[in-house]
Amino acid sequence: MASIESQANKNHYAAIAANAGKLTSPQAIIDYNDVNWTALTGEPGGVDYVEVDAGGVPAMWILPKGADDKRALLYAHGGGFIGGSIYTHRKLVGHLAKAVGCRALLYNYPLAHQAKHPAQLEAAMSAWNWLVDQGFDAGHVALAGDSCGAVLTYGVLQRLRGEGRPLPVAALIISGWFDMALTGASYGTNREKDPAFAREAVDWLVGNFIGDRDRLDPEVSALYADLTGFPPVFLQAGADETLVDESRMFAERARQAGVETRLDVFDGMLHSFQMMAGRAPEADDAVRRLAAWVRPRLGLADGGEKIAGDKAA
Repeated sequence: MASIESQANKNHYAAIAANAGKLTSPQAIIDYNDVNWTALTGEPGGVDYVEVDAGGVPAMWILPKGADDKRALLYAHGGGFIGGSIYTHRKLVGHLAKAVGCRALLYNYPLAHQAKHPAQLEAAMSAWNWLVDQGFDAGHVALAGDSCGAVLTYGVLQRLRGEGRPLPVAALIISGWFDMALTGASYGTNREKDPAFAREAVDWLVGNFIGDRDRLDPEVSALYADLTGFPPVFLQAGADETLVDESRMFAERARQAGVETRLDVFDGMLHSFQMMAGRAPEADDAVRRLAAWVRPRLGLADGGEKIAGDKAA
């Protein structure tokens, strides 16, 4: 049974749906998320935040006290390419980096009203290149992201592979957006459970992001990418979100390609519920699982954590 604290995430999405007609400009959407989405997450404590210019991309170092300074997460924030920033997500990434015991680089990218694809992927590549230029070995870096951050995570992996460059050691994906064609059955089966992400709304987000481009382009729809040779991936999703089947379909595609894959689906949870880290037990549990799974892949001690068993996928 979902905790009382976790209801805040559903309330947030219900409020977005109720206020949709009032959020009539890109800046209004940004401002709403800055105030309301940010508030879902508790402060992790013991974490410093340092803003940097990452090769022309606004970014923020997330620096937990005592963290390994040679290992890093490169985090792509969510927000449907209409909102979200290094500020809305700094606390979530702070919880994750603290649990892992490494630093993280959280970066911004142009939102869709500022530029269409591939501008966002170009920003992600700039952040990756800057991180490497700082002396970080790809073998000591994991990629991570939530929602549309999955687009950038797998866009970076495809670009790196195409250039014959070393790949990071792992990927962590929260409520990933993998299919711009919106073929998942859960858009129908979870329609009454998910107050915000009706298929029509997500269809608008797709057009806003890529315009008339091919929705099956692997750089925007990783479900249709060649995943061969990609690093291990840990996927998490909420059982009640309309996008959950995208994670299930992607997990199957990854396994077929020989990629080590874990998928945890959390009962009663909605999209990116991990944003409630520090406030809701389900979010804290999810963050602990991500950290315990990725630590050995980054060459860090397991910290005594045991990885909980998979939820029904």
